[in-house]
Amino acid sequence: MRKRLALGFALALGSRAITLVVPFGAGGPADTIGRIVAEGMREPLGQPVVVENVTGASGTIGVGRVAGAPADGYTSVLGNWATHVLNGAMFALRYDLLADFEPVALVSSDPLLIVARKTMPANDLKEFIAWLKANPDQATQGRPGRAAYRPSAACFSEKQLCHTVQVRPLSRRARPGHARSRPP
Repeated sequence: MRKRLALGFALALGSRAITLVVPFGAGGPADTIGRIVAEGMREPLGQPVVVENVTGASGTIGVGRVAGAPADGYTSVLGNWATHVLNGAMFALRYDLLADFEPVALVSSDPLLIVARKTMPANDLKEFIAWLKANPDQATQGRPGRAAYRPSAACFSEKQLCHTVQVRPLSRRARPGHARSRPP
């Protein structure tokens, strides 16, 4: 059974650079966190830590690159709920998330928020869900990909909510932090 990098093992490595794969685009939240983590690893390890953005297929391409890398401690991945839980439930992967990876550290948490316009006639989540049920097909939600964990988490936690919200992928031209929904 192959296990991926544990940071403690990295102390025994030589001077070759360590690669931290971020399976999402440069400039987004995961990339920012990855670069902060890489910089924090550099000094204690005494060697460079390079962030490599390997994007596509809801993070499976980047995670797959790490799964296929030699288990020598020089390649690791910055994963999240989507890459290491949701993708395993949704897709047939060419790697085994349980056998091929070992969790090392929780480096951040990402609170999930439901935000609506000020004109929305709901003051809390209970009223919002009631409005959605009373007004089917009037709400839309954008998301960056098929397995984006934010809308998927909402679907898993409130199945009835998903039946009333139209989910539209974001335009391919949208940049991280600049979401733009496709027109209907």
